[in-house]
Amino acid sequence: MSNYDQEMRAFRESLDASLRAEDGWLTLVGLFWLEEGANTVGGDPACDIALPPERVPARLGVIDFHDGQAVLRAEPGVDVRVDGQPVTQATLRDDHSGAPSLVTAGSVTFFVIRRGDRFGIRARDAQHPARASFTGRKWLPYNPVYRVVGTFSPHLPSRMLSNVNVVGIAERMENPGTVTFSLFGRSMTMEAFSAGERALWFVLRDATAGKTTYGAGRFLKVPLAADGSVDMDFNRAYNPPCAFTPYATCPLPPPENILPVELPVGERV
Repeated sequence: MSNYDQEMRAFRESLDASLRAEDGWLTLVGLFWLEEGANTVGGDPACDIALPPERVPARLGVIDFHDGQAVLRAEPGVDVRVDGQPVTQATLRDDHSGAPSLVTAGSVTFFVIRRGDRFGIRARDAQHPARASFTGRKWLPYNPVYRVVGTFSPHLPSRMLSNVNVVGIAERMENPGTVTFSLFGRSMTMEAFSAGERALWFVLRDATAGKTTYGAGRFLKVPLAADGSVDMDFNRAYNPPCAFTPYATCPLPPPENILPVELPVGERV
């Protein structure tokens, strides 16, 4: 087995392990947008935030939401914990304020997310059967033709790009620059998003979308070398979380990242 074979196997296994993790995307059981005022929480299907009834009490509590702030008020006698500590009341941090406050009741965890100007509750169940039934992502054979070197051109200064997600909400994403590359003698340029120290990621769609690959598009994370070169290995293009759960809020490709060519490599449907 070549070094590249080993690298690709490790890459694919790490993606599968991330999905199966206790806090992975396969554990999601709900996404509920908060309304101003009282939002009821519990296992009763009539609750505004209806959690798995076999996991939590019929009435767990209420989230009072006003002007972007969510306050949890637990029902008397119900064991609710925030960041591991028992509470009767707690103000909840959202995921744009650093790490969100994690509310736990049994095997269920939920937290506040912010998308654009909307706030919601994302719920997970560590005992969700999807974790055990998941058999792994499916991949197309890799092909060295679809691994090319790109050139990074920074936006000066780095900017925020307003980009729409799958639920129709525009979000501002850190957009440090573009990457230009060539495939089959054709020059193309995509907008890059920040992926931490010396790394970029792309939300892209190509002409295989909706046929052999996921219709909404795929993600690609790449290293950014000190000289501005970028290893654009499309064999590593993978499906976003929304391919595995209806409760994700994945960004859609910006217009610049809708490619007029087929990329018959990477993850398939």
